Amino acid sequence: MGAIIFAAAGTIDYSGGWLYLGVMVALSIVFGTIMMRVDPGLLRERLKPPVQKDQPFADKLIIIPILLLIFGGMGFMAADAARWRWSSMPLSAQWAGCGLLLAAVLFIYWVMRANSFAAPVVKIQKDRGQAVITTGPYAIVRHPMYFGALFYLAGTSFVLGSWWGLVTVPILALLFGIRIGIEEKTLRTGLEGYDDYARHVRWRLIPLIW
Repeated sequence: MGAIIFAAAGTIDYSGGWLYLGVMVALSIVFGTIMMRVDPGLLRERLKPPVQKDQPFADKLIIIPILLLIFGGMGFMAADAARWRWSSMPLSAQWAGCGLLLAAVLFIYWVMRANSFAAPVVKIQKDRGQAVITTGPYAIVRHPMYFGALFYLAGTSFVLGSWWGLVTVPILALLFGIRIGIEEKTLRTGLEGYDDYARHVRWRLIPLIW
C-alpha cells in the first residue's frame, strides 16, 4: 500500500498517505492479533492467495479487475490529492474518513466473527465443514463482507483526501454484483440449505435495494 500511495503521489510529503498507512497498520495489528486467538482457521484462509485451484474459473477472472480497482484506485486517490491536486479536502473530512474506515473494519470483523468460512475466494470449504450462516449481519444481507468493503473504499478515499476517489465505490459495487452472481451459483449448487436461506434473506448486497 505504501509503495502504491507514495509512488502515485510523487512525494513522501503527503500527510493523507501517512495517516492512512498509520490507521491501516494499527488496525491490522489489533484485528490480526485478535483473529489469531479467536479464529486461526479463518485467518489462514484469509491469508491465502486470491487465486486458488478450487475456485470457479469465472471467479478467477472477476477477482482481477476487483483487485486492480482497489489498489489502482488507491493510487488514483493519492495522485489526485497529492500530485494533480484536483481535490481539496478539509482535514476534518479526512479525520471523518478515519472514523468511516474504523466503522467499516469493525463491521467486517463482525462478519468474520459470524462466519468462520469467509474465505477471500469463492469455494465450498468441505475440509472445514462449511455450513450456511444465518446469524449476525447474514440475517440482513447475504453478502455483508462486500457491503462493508464499499464503506472501506469510501473511507480510504476520504483519508487520502480525494473526492474523485469516491467514483470507485459504485464501480466496485458493480463488480461485486457480478461476483455475487458467481458466488450464489456456487453456494446454491454446493452448499446444502443455501436455497432456503436465500428465500428468507432477500437482499444480496444493500438492504432494501438489491
